[in-house]
Amino acid sequence: MPQIYRVDLLERELKKLQEQVGGIQGAVVVSIEGLVIAAFPPGEEHDAVDGNPTDSPQVAAMAATLVAISEKVLQRLARGDIDRLLIEGDDGALVVVPAGNEAALAVLVNKNVKMGITLLALKRTAKKIAEVLAKDLRER
Repeated sequence: MPQIYRVDLLERELKKLQEQVGGIQGAVVVSIEGLVIAAFPPGEEHDAVDGNPTDSPQVAAMAATLVAISEKVLQRLARGDIDRLLIEGDDGALVVVPAGNEAALAVLVNKNVKMGITLLALKRTAKKIAEVLAKDLRER
């Protein structure tokens, strides 16, 4: 029986997300420490100016930092837990959604994406990612 690795399961979820939602340029699962756990499209690490910026350590670290700061702000203002973080620019956006207590899902989307559909798909995928990260793969 072939060995199943979490990164493979996570990359499958990221690939499904990118196939379901048009306009996603890249997706990454990052740990709360700011490390890349999985990315799609998978590949070698690049700087944020290259073809797939989502798998760069800098993007992972920035996403983790943004989530941590956002959580502190929401806590300080008594606004509950973070649901999502959306940073929009002229050429697109970065959306970060928590995926359990130990990770977050960050995606780069182009400026023409249908944001409502994208946010719904991100929440569903983040839930699946949290389940994969919490599951003991030896059970299989």
